[in-house]
Amino acid sequence: MHTADPLTFGQSREQLDRAAIREAAQWLVRLNESAHDPQLVAELALWRVRSKQHELAWCRAQQVNDKFGLVPRQRVMSVLTERSELSRRRAIRSLVLLMTVFPTGVAGYQVLPWREWQADYRTRTGQQRALTLNDGSELTLNTDTALDVQFDRHQRLIRLHRGELLIDSGADPLQTPDSQRPLRVLTRHGGVRALGTRFVVRQQREYTLVQVFDGVVEIEPRSGGRRPQIQAGQQLRFGSRSAGLPQPVDPHGADWAAGLLVADRLPLGRFLAELGRYRPGLLRCDESIASLPVSGAFQLSNTDQVLASLPCSLPVKVVYRTRYWVSISVDPLRSPGGYQHAI
Repeated sequence: MHTADPLTFGQSREQLDRAAIREAAQWLVRLNESAHDPQLVAELALWRVRSKQHELAWCRAQQVNDKFGLVPRQRVMSVLTERSELSRRRAIRSLVLLMTVFPTGVAGYQVLPWREWQADYRTRTGQQRALTLNDGSELTLNTDTALDVQFDRHQRLIRLHRGELLIDSGADPLQTPDSQRPLRVLTRHGGVRALGTRFVVRQQREYTLVQVFDGVVEIEPRSGGRRPQIQAGQQLRFGSRSAGLPQPVDPHGADWAAGLLVADRLPLGRFLAELGRYRPGLLRCDESIASLPVSGAFQLSNTDQVLASLPCSLPVKVVYRTRYWVSISVDPLRSPGGYQHAI
């Protein structure tokens, strides 16, 4: 006989008010932090009996947390209470997400990017964001980026789930001769250890690209092995198993932090692939014109303006099938030539 999953049984299918869902998530986090507070327990009881929506939302919050373990139990809550308020907000956000999409979210949990949705800091497509961490390190998140920051007594750790990050690393205020807290960036392929530096980390599907503009970084492929150091003026790609050889750094590799895409005879296909990172939807070109060279500096804040300028100097036409589906095709009435653009 089939036994129903508790996440798909009974009241869990009833539509819940968004406010009740969020309040239930907040109550669950608070209760797990202060389970022995009789006043808090009494206040929760009053909230639950105030409406049917409250009681249903509370039951769903418990079911979701039992299934996914989003909020630690009281016996390990000391870890959570030592962390920043970001940890609490992330736990609440995780509960709200799963409670909202639930029960379909249960089946899709393993294939949806939950870690990225729950990240401490995120940017949307086309958005950039600057942060200053409590050690003075300055971060600039590029388009479509998600990361977590975990600083404690033993480490300064940045987990890059997706996207690209520029780091100006600060001096550790807690460092002593007997206690070191290296600043590290983790990607799916391994780690990047900063040795007082300014560098870019860009995570892609098959590899992570590291570009160093000042100082030195050490690469730590996930499977171990050789751990090369990259000097200022060098860049390197590494995968989970090994690291490549250092190459001269792209001098414009961090220009995106100033809102610029700089191209030096970059093939049109690659140029559009880079530009497409800063706008939602599809941006493609015909193979016959993909090798046309593009040079110049382009403002990332207005990708439509960049596209509108292309036919002025290239033998192409821009076709908007929709706002989110743009094709660049050959204009047979014009002769090939590189596109020169200046701000």
